[in-house]
Amino acid sequence: MMNGLEVGGPGSIEMGNETKRRATYADIEALPENMVGQIIDGELIAMSRPASPHAVAHFAIGGLLFTTFQAGQRAPGGWWILNEPELHFGEDVLVPDIAGWRSERMPQMRRVPFFTLAPDWVCEVLSPSTATLDRKRKREIYAREGVEYVWLVDPALRTLEVFRRHEGQWIQRGTYSGEARIRAEPFEVLELDLGLLWPPELEAP
Repeated sequence: MMNGLEVGGPGSIEMGNETKRRATYADIEALPENMVGQIIDGELIAMSRPASPHAVAHFAIGGLLFTTFQAGQRAPGGWWILNEPELHFGEDVLVPDIAGWRSERMPQMRRVPFFTLAPDWVCEVLSPSTATLDRKRKREIYAREGVEYVWLVDPALRTLEVFRRHEGQWIQRGTYSGEARIRAEPFEVLELDLGLLWPPELEAP
């Protein structure tokens, strides 16, 4: 996910004579426009916009999947691919970088500000400050809610990890790196050129 800043802490934790309250959606609404908020286990986590390597990988994956599986002239269809959808699972509010729903589970795209139906697939683009959150706490919630596939993309290491849920646990289905051309579940129809996710870049001045 994006560069993150944790705000607040878990609910019902004693801090001296104070008890921190659980975050609510009003806390997300109060964030500045350049921040994206999530609530996990009652904790508000606010994230700033990502650096360019994150943005390039994010845009490339979303664009390729959207074109291939949803909107392209030769697209096989069968998926809704969305950029940074807001997911509400009880008190938890998550915003994956990209998510996809199979059309048999969501035949029509509803005009809603957030989704309570768990996606079939999510992709998180890792950054140093949020990699642990994406790998652990968010994946645990995705498994609990029935998400079938999770992709973890690391622009720094130039890797894509593919996980499939089996009996509530994440089973690694493949790790791909560099500029390989791959076919990764659940989008095997597409030959994905990993080199498109991390083009050559110049160091910041």
